[in-house]
Amino acid sequence: MKVLISDPLDAVCVDMLAAQGIQTDIKIGLSKAELLEIVAEYDAWLLRSGTKIDADLIAAAHKMQIIGRAGVGVDNVDLAAATKKGIIVINAPDGNTLSTAEHTCSMLLSMTRRIAAADASIKAGKWDRKSFTGAELFGKTLGVVGAGKIGRAVAERMKAFEMTILAFDPMLSPAIAERMGIKLVDLEEIYAKSDFITVHNPMTDATRGLFNKDTLSRCKKGVYLINCARGGIINEIDLLEALISGQVAGAALDVFSAEPLTEALQKLASHPNVTATPHIAASTIEAQLKVAESVTAEVIDLLEGRPVRNAVNSYTISQAAQPEVQPYLILAEKLGSMGRQLLDGSLQGIKVKCSGEIVKRYADILTVAVLRGVLSTWEAVTVNYINAPHLAQEMGISVEEQKGDSKGDYANLIEISLKSAEGQKKIAGTVFGNDDPRMVKLDSFAFEVRTEGNILFYTNPDKPGMLAAVGSLLAQADINIASLTLGRKERGDLAMTAIAIDEQPSTEIVNQILGIDGIQNVKLVKL
Repeated sequence: MKVLISDPLDAVCVDMLAAQGIQTDIKIGLSKAELLEIVAEYDAWLLRSGTKIDADLIAAAHKMQIIGRAGVGVDNVDLAAATKKGIIVINAPDGNTLSTAEHTCSMLLSMTRRIAAADASIKAGKWDRKSFTGAELFGKTLGVVGAGKIGRAVAERMKAFEMTILAFDPMLSPAIAERMGIKLVDLEEIYAKSDFITVHNPMTDATRGLFNKDTLSRCKKGVYLINCARGGIINEIDLLEALISGQVAGAALDVFSAEPLTEALQKLASHPNVTATPHIAASTIEAQLKVAESVTAEVIDLLEGRPVRNAVNSYTISQAAQPEVQPYLILAEKLGSMGRQLLDGSLQGIKVKCSGEIVKRYADILTVAVLRGVLSTWEAVTVNYINAPHLAQEMGISVEEQKGDSKGDYANLIEISLKSAEGQKKIAGTVFGNDDPRMVKLDSFAFEVRTEGNILFYTNPDKPGMLAAVGSLLAQADINIASLTLGRKERGDLAMTAIAIDEQPSTEIVNQILGIDGIQNVKLVKL
């Protein structure tokens, strides 16, 4: 057996492999052409983010059984090509949890006590105590936006300072939060009550610029912000303005929207009330050791005929590659995302029912696809077909799968029900033709909506003039309507409208629509 290592990894990899009599070749910095010449010799491949494994390299890897990514993301590996060739791809999803959590806490403390600035001052030969008055954490409120593994680890550590911990995470169950001594709240309460806010959510369309001029103005004056998650979650131009005005007292940033920094970002990082580090939250000796040990142990297990735990692809992925199920996988993910965005409150449970010959056959993978759609709206790690069930279990979300025969007008129908403490949301969909996924039912309203773009949902009394009033507001905002669908229970009763629009409306426009007499339950879904 031979293993190729193409990126710098902890020496423990070679030691572990050698102990099992497995040969290791370390070849760092090779070009694609050079890799193509040698890759056919190897049974396994270990790497970090530096090497890009594309379809050509996988096609040339004739003996390859497993690729191990020493880290979380696997964007640098062509998963589809690896799956088609039967190569298992693994990662180390938990290796940097503690290092990132500890770095977040360190940044919070350093920012609050102005340690970096005081250190620079004293090294410059000054003794200036008055300029570095800090603040205590005792009795203050920490708002955690995104309470996944890292967010929860930060909360646990900061509780030792006797801080009050608030958390916003639509995926975390209230029962788990209660056990941890964390109070689940909405974002508005995070803004209004937090003295410190730390973000630990993914970069998605929903979270890009989550902290901006508008939301920063709704925070407590003098709030402190910490971002060791993803650059761009905080609008950096707006943050600099808030620092200058004093609305934000300080910021601790390990990540930026552009790395290395642009001139504008360098201006932010150089602000005297900003503590900045160059994306090093996961860069600890222990973290690098953990991820190296994790992937190497799994490579050894597979080469010696034992199962692996952290496969990013597997039979599930192979099942998802079947042509007949692929449009339904897209539908299932979109329905999951739509349902989660429409549901108020923290998610507690999901039911998925697959009716019809095709969707019944693939009910297990379609249920996972629904979970992926639901969790991807917020979960901080990459959600895939392997880890989605585990993540749901970890967040305390119950999952139920059902199968049924064809019903009504649809040969194949996926129905999902999402439950929270505040209510329930039911949504169903099917595929028209070969590749046209559509939602066909929302709660008790039947109508067809394509699952793409920006969709505005609202309910209103079934009477003339309601649609015209909404359309007028959208026109005034120069927002074009792509399509619209109406549903009602019966004439004169409650009606629901779904409007597909070309641009995302501002919070102000959404509030104006909600202000129209009779309009209720306005929700914007982004797909």
